[in-house]
Amino acid sequence: MEVVKLREKLRRVQEYWSPKIVGELNETYVKVVKLRGEFVWHHHEREDELFLVVEGRLRMQLRDGNRDLGPGEFVIVPRGVEHCPLALTDEVHVVLFEPKTTLNTGNVVNERTVRNLDRI
Repeated sequence: MEVVKLREKLRRVQEYWSPKIVGELNETYVKVVKLRGEFVWHHHEREDELFLVVEGRLRMQLRDGNRDLGPGEFVIVPRGVEHCPLALTDEVHVVLFEPKTTLNTGNVVNERTVRNLDRI
């Protein structure tokens, strides 16, 4: 059993929008990711996602209105809901809880799609 130190794991993340696996439980990955700027509008047909902000401010853009989050706050995006994460500060550090099958760009495949996740 390992104690995971989030700040140490996040220090190892060098690129933006590239999630890294830091743990797993019940067919779910625990990931860390650094965000800068705006991502891409997308949805996930079969997976819910939990975004927990560790540092910075995040806006989860949704078609029915935005949800703004700060450190210690999280939002769960239900499967099928189109969303677009936006960093409101220069850099945002996030912990993600997602099923192992979750592709970071969901139904969109582009240059930000990460198919093979690194484990740190």
